Amino acid sequence: MRCVSWLLLGTCLLVLGPAVQGAPGQCPSQCHCHGDLQHVICDNVGLKKIPRVSEVTRLLNLQRNNLGSIPTGAFGESKGLISLHMQHCQLREIGSQAFKGLKKLIYLYLSNNDITSIKPGAFEDLTELTYLHLDGNQISDLPKGIFSPMINLFILQLNDNKLRELRPGTFAGATDLRWLHMSGNELTTLQPGSLDDVENLAILHLDRNKLSTYPIVAMSKLRVVEELTLGKNPMRTIPDLAFQSFGRYVEKLYLDNMGLEKFSDGAFTGVTAIKSLHLDNNRLKFLPKSLEFGTLTNLTLSSNPWNCTCQLSRLRRRRWGGACPGLIRSTLMDLAKGFWRYLSLSRAAKVAFPSYPAEGKIMEMPCTAIHIPPPTEPKQWYMGTGRQIR
Repeated sequence: MRCVSWLLLGTCLLVLGPAVQGAPGQCPSQCHCHGDLQHVICDNVGLKKIPRVSEVTRLLNLQRNNLGSIPTGAFGESKGLISLHMQHCQLREIGSQAFKGLKKLIYLYLSNNDITSIKPGAFEDLTELTYLHLDGNQISDLPKGIFSPMINLFILQLNDNKLRELRPGTFAGATDLRWLHMSGNELTTLQPGSLDDVENLAILHLDRNKLSTYPIVAMSKLRVVEELTLGKNPMRTIPDLAFQSFGRYVEKLYLDNMGLEKFSDGAFTGVTAIKSLHLDNNRLKFLPKSLEFGTLTNLTLSSNPWNCTCQLSRLRRRRWGGACPGLIRSTLMDLAKGFWRYLSLSRAAKVAFPSYPAEGKIMEMPCTAIHIPPPTEPKQWYMGTGRQIR
């Protein structure tokens, strides 16, 4: 009789035990399920293990649990998953074959964990993955070819990690990648060839890193970049032909807060579609001859020690009234042909409006910038509305 009792107890354990973490066809305890198990929500419910969910489940939300790691085969019975959320799960490492079997997965969110490393083969089977979020971790290195299974990857978020360099082959296989975000890392160099596999990038964010020189060789294979952010990198100069390879496409350039002192004369050669250019909070005195203003609608120049000798000739040709650029700042404008929309100009190069302007008279234009002999010729003045003051 004792043997029978133990046998029955064992049977009960076999039936009920797995239900604690969920069994296929059942909603895991502590979780909320919707749409016949298609959406399984286990947000902040104290889980320490990854629950088993049905093959019919399309979305699994495991945010804010103390999971620590992802065992190999953890999602073996979840082959129908399309969206997997594992933010704030205290994950420390992504092991090999962590997502094996998830061949339909499109969205993978691993943001704000403590991930320090990603093992080779970690992303095996993720051939349909399109959106990968790894921002807010401690990743310092990306193994060569780590993204190679992701032939459909479109957006990759790597902001706020500890990456120090990019090497050739890092993005091998991810040829469809269009948005690459690497802001807030510790990048000191992009090795030549490191971006060759993602030549179709449209958005590249590299701001808040430690790049001291513009990575012209690494960038030379990029063809269709529309938005590039480099702000808050300690660069002093931008070289000739810096943006030429994607000059026909680039519309937004962020080169602010860099301590930037100089553009080479040919830095903007080939740039023909620029609409928004941010140069504020640098050490610039002049603009390069290669910078054309014909397509610009948003130009930010504030907090630079501009030389106010009217050598900013390109601005002058845009009917700026012949005065140095501090004439009008932070104002909505309606200048020649309506090209300009917003303009923010230097607080370090202010020009005072004359108290009593008169046509044909010489006007004094006091300016706080350095190395400024006062102009000695009559100037045309424009108010913020673009109306000439006579």
